[in-house]
Amino acid sequence: MALDKSFYINKRIELMSRLPVGAAVILFSGSSRPMSQDTDYRFLPDRNFYYLTGLEFENGRLIIVNKGDTTVTKLFAPGKDEMVERWHGKRMSFEKISEISGIPVECIFKTEDFDEALYDIEKMGYKLASDGTSIMPETKAFLASDKNVEDIGAIITSMRMIKSPEEVDAIRKAAVITEAALLEMKEHIRPGVTEVELYTSLEYGMSKRGSLIPAFTTITAIGENSFYLHHGDPEGFDGIKAKSGDHIQIDVGARVDGYCADISRVYFVGGKASEGEANEEKRFKLLSLIQELRANAWKFIKPGETFTTLNDAMHKILGEWLIENGLIDNNPATKDDIKKYYWHNTSHHLGLDVHDISDREKPFLPGNCLAVEPGVYIPEWNVGFRIEDDVVVTTGGCELISSGLDTIESIVKE
Repeated sequence: MALDKSFYINKRIELMSRLPVGAAVILFSGSSRPMSQDTDYRFLPDRNFYYLTGLEFENGRLIIVNKGDTTVTKLFAPGKDEMVERWHGKRMSFEKISEISGIPVECIFKTEDFDEALYDIEKMGYKLASDGTSIMPETKAFLASDKNVEDIGAIITSMRMIKSPEEVDAIRKAAVITEAALLEMKEHIRPGVTEVELYTSLEYGMSKRGSLIPAFTTITAIGENSFYLHHGDPEGFDGIKAKSGDHIQIDVGARVDGYCADISRVYFVGGKASEGEANEEKRFKLLSLIQELRANAWKFIKPGETFTTLNDAMHKILGEWLIENGLIDNNPATKDDIKKYYWHNTSHHLGLDVHDISDREKPFLPGNCLAVEPGVYIPEWNVGFRIEDDVVVTTGGCELISSGLDTIESIVKE
């Protein structure tokens, strides 16, 4: 799945507008990584190659040359090969590649023609540039070569930080799929359920709706496992099982058109909060705090604020709460007091990666998409969790992309 080709055309134009005349950008889609001698892990292309083309095949190369009065784009892709395709799967035709990327068919060539094209560009004196943020070995090798390649990763990063309406809509669709899978999964929650049962329900719920590769490793953490923030290896029937009075931390995200959702939910297995603050069950007391932090975070996020000021605002609320609940002695709370219970940042950028590439020091701008996930973890109470939703920064504040659902009715499963 990909956005309309006009999106990729416009992004290539925008990139060239930020580069000097004579720049020649070279990007690589990357190659799969072997799982065994004859099996590879499922392939995802370099995110910036995808950002500029919408294409997801291995061993692709993209050349974009800024000639001043015109831009020359050439794409190199694996050609049709009956014997290779018999064993390794169907390859995309150049016509289909053109349809997705907006690159004319006459500008698409076989991968083996790339080296000659690169030689011609060097011979004509163009200044080579590539993406230093890439994790692909082909790109790293190209940047480390003796070709004096300029790193333009920061330029593409600044582009990716501001999402277009099409990108926001893709994240919104991913959130809809994610929350539909969560709703189905909730029906499996009961005393005795295992993490792997919940995990497979979520994976199936996303897959059947078209999201075959999740945004990240799905987390289903029962009880004490919620204290392992990235508990990505669910326990089966020989491991932890939910019991009445437990909390279950879920962190999951679908992927649509390459774009990620990132949603965390907590579920309580049975039980209602007792009447009166003094007798209120600790997991419900913590839920009230997380709800307060979330509401204040959404009000706080707006252009000009930063991750630092957002964290400071959350820390202030938490510090007062910790004092009120007798968890710390200092008044006011110190940074060390806060860190003891607030283990991760409140937010991060979201997009083609679940922790989307960004400059975290930059103030928020309209078009930034953020996952907002205040979480508090209290080992003394044996309870800790986060609830996470996705937002887009607007001119006047921020707007929820996902549902923001955190009512007791949505959390308690009797």
